[in-house]
Amino acid sequence: MSAPAASSGPSGAASGASRADLVADAALALLAERGMRGLTHRAVDGLAGLPQGSTSNVARTRQALLELAVRRLADREARVLALHEMPDPRAGLDALVDALALATHRALTRNRALTLARYELALEATRRPELRAHFDAAGARFREQLGALVTAMGSADPARHVLSLVAWADGLMFSCVAGTFHAEVPSLQDVRSGLRELLDGMLGDRRRGLREGPSRD
Repeated sequence: MSAPAASSGPSGAASGASRADLVADAALALLAERGMRGLTHRAVDGLAGLPQGSTSNVARTRQALLELAVRRLADREARVLALHEMPDPRAGLDALVDALALATHRALTRNRALTLARYELALEATRRPELRAHFDAAGARFREQLGALVTAMGSADPARHVLSLVAWADGLMFSCVAGTFHAEVPSLQDVRSGLRELLDGMLGDRRRGLREGPSRD
């Protein structure tokens, strides 16, 4: 499984990105580098290499700029996580673990700044109800895809299992990007081992039952 790399800064005109995408990418880069206080229309113009006033033409208010950043974040993280490229459930649990581990490890390494920008936006959303709605809508798309995946793998309680998976991954990413383990990024194999333990508990018995059929006792 592979996905396009999501760089920490603006994509640039060479990538064919729209003006709105350039503005949003610059906003995400600023959030990762300088935090919420460093996000201004003027700073976005400068980082994106656009004439002054360009960002205001795309997103006139700060709220509009934040909403634009959230939408772009969702699009870029979808490419990082690449749930649409996950293996067929018939490929088995090992294939699912490998794919999810690779996606999680990408978020921890070459897409680290994007992950940090997400935490900045998540915290801001707790103070802005309008932004909360956009942030939650973007997250719902991911949860629905993950729910369909674990359901196909035989989950007996998809909603609870999705919550556990997201909580595990978010906890790992926060700890290793912004928390006390920020200097100790786990290897791909370490991420895989953790996911295997988690998914074995969720799906292992169920998948064995599906393969073996009902007990004849």
